[in-house]
Amino acid sequence: MASSVISPCFSTVARRRISSSLPIVPSQSQSHPSSFATRNSPFVSIKASNAERIQEAFGSDPSSTPASASSSQVQTGFVYDLATINVPAPLSITLCNFSILFFCNSIWIWRGYRIRYQYAGTAGPALVLIHGFGANSDHWRKNIPFLAASNSVYAIDLIGYGYSDKPNPRELGGSFYTFDTWADQLNSFCSEVVGDRAFFICNSIGGLVGLQAAVTDPSICKGIVLLDISLRMLHIKKQPWYGRPFIKSFQSLLRNTPVGKLFFNAVATSDSVKSILCQCYHDTSAVTDELVQIILQPGLDPGAADVFLEFICYSDGPLPEELLPKVECPVLVAWGEKDPWEPVELGRAYADFKAVEDFIVLPNVGHCPQDEAPDLVNPIVESFVRRHN
Repeated sequence: MASSVISPCFSTVARRRISSSLPIVPSQSQSHPSSFATRNSPFVSIKASNAERIQEAFGSDPSSTPASASSSQVQTGFVYDLATINVPAPLSITLCNFSILFFCNSIWIWRGYRIRYQYAGTAGPALVLIHGFGANSDHWRKNIPFLAASNSVYAIDLIGYGYSDKPNPRELGGSFYTFDTWADQLNSFCSEVVGDRAFFICNSIGGLVGLQAAVTDPSICKGIVLLDISLRMLHIKKQPWYGRPFIKSFQSLLRNTPVGKLFFNAVATSDSVKSILCQCYHDTSAVTDELVQIILQPGLDPGAADVFLEFICYSDGPLPEELLPKVECPVLVAWGEKDPWEPVELGRAYADFKAVEDFIVLPNVGHCPQDEAPDLVNPIVESFVRRHN
């Protein structure tokens, strides 16, 4: 079925709580000051020291907002509690001489399925943000407003996740929830919705999606930022030969008996989600009730359990080390120093691939740096995009 876009914009996002730096977009009556991104020099040293990179991104101490930033450029600590309203996109409103950029939700029809995405910004290069396992585009809520100040930003819910459709894999036959499927979804999204080449900004398994998409069609991707890409340690190739039959048996148990649904029901609770997030976030203060609900609520939709079980039983497909040698565009890898799931010591090996121009360690950060430390991630993304646009 041909793909199409419906509902160009049906709402802003309600109750967006921005605790990191939030870019303020000048209203039309104001002159456009230098943005945070353009005031700072790009990363000029490839694979330089971490301290140098962080200082280049921030122009000062990485733990603080640059002192030279004017109030018309960056504000910190704002809390916005916005009612959902129907607006054309893009929308900006002026409050006390500040113009705030809204980002909007929309639905795209792909292969007959409804795919939810968010977008903001109307100028600059296109960025597509790709979430990790069990997450959705709301996991980028602290990044979209900042990046949209100078880019056209899109964040997509991969099919099976978030508020995109969740077709039952048992009814589709064969393997559906694979990186090939998601890569095709991503490339089709860029062709039909973005309408331009794009940078892929990816977290966790989203990194495999971005790499697979770039390998499948090199003409679409301009560059990739990998944030704590999944190492896929449960991949069948990474298991000893004698353990592989047991893995297959366990996967069959989860797929084909009530054990799988019981396992999912135990995980899909507020307490369990919070506990899991507190494992992968080094700064557990970032694990708010809002974040818990962002992750949990779409997981309660019909079909979510089947998708969950299908993916945790997906132990084949590509590995990052198999895709990186085939990538033709530049790649930047950033890694949370305190990631308990994907240890940075193992991630460092990716710095040796030709396509990887830099490997940045993010101090005292866990598995989801875009949400836990947007003040570190956003300038790094901006600098990479400027360098290659």
